[in-house]
Amino acid sequence: MASPPARAKIPEFPAGPAGRPVPAVGLGTFSCPVAEDDVSAAVLAALELGYRHLDAAAVYGSERAVGEAVAEAARRGAVASREEVFVTTKVWCTQCHPELVLPSLRESLQNLQMEYVDLYLVHWPMAIKPGKPHYPMRREDIMPMDLAGVWRAMEECHRLGLAKMIGVSNFTTRKIKELLAIAKIPPAVNQVELNPSWQQEKLLELCKEKGIHLTAYSPLGGQFGSRVLQSKVLYEIAQARGKSVAQVSTDLSMLLNPSLAIHLISSHNSGS
Repeated sequence: MASPPARAKIPEFPAGPAGRPVPAVGLGTFSCPVAEDDVSAAVLAALELGYRHLDAAAVYGSERAVGEAVAEAARRGAVASREEVFVTTKVWCTQCHPELVLPSLRESLQNLQMEYVDLYLVHWPMAIKPGKPHYPMRREDIMPMDLAGVWRAMEECHRLGLAKMIGVSNFTTRKIKELLAIAKIPPAVNQVELNPSWQQEKLLELCKEKGIHLTAYSPLGGQFGSRVLQSKVLYEIAQARGKSVAQVSTDLSMLLNPSLAIHLISSHNSGS
């Protein structure tokens, strides 16, 4: 019988006022159109390999699969308990209304079969017409966002113990400054696309100054133009160092910023 794969030890970074440890590499579950069973299988495989940070969102439709995978990993002994896994999820734009944030988190927790999430993020700094989370969004559904009201609701999620930390995603420097002007609890994290093609220098500088950890998604490039894997410069560096372009890109992204969310593709290919 083949021995099980060795579990990697992933470094951690401190985040939030209390400096809670967060695994520096997370598995993102933006997986459409991958079937829920495949998402669950891929997440379980990642946990068995040593991943301890899972990144979900209401709009991904992955929360139920993530919860099932964590429960199965605990049953198999791959993790000691749910507390060993750092779980992030996000409120979608359809619920970015003050009265809908807390109900959205409660629904996410029901899907995850968990009593709390470790990190709850505002997915985008915008609101659209209330309804079920969906993507893509229609321009005519975009509404003014009550940032102060939404953030008060996020702070309430934290006070209730349903979210150990709260933060944001896809916030620009301007939006971060607007939020800090009204927040009683500052965001612990801002999750944005960051890679060698999109280095976010000004945002990195501001977040570092304000004690907000910047987490990078799409370290190998995103859907909308940052074609990292096609970079001739990165290819030449990779050839010279005997590495793949993906390895070089990930190394550079970690040098820019010490935490990543690696996007899930399928149970056979979990890096994107």
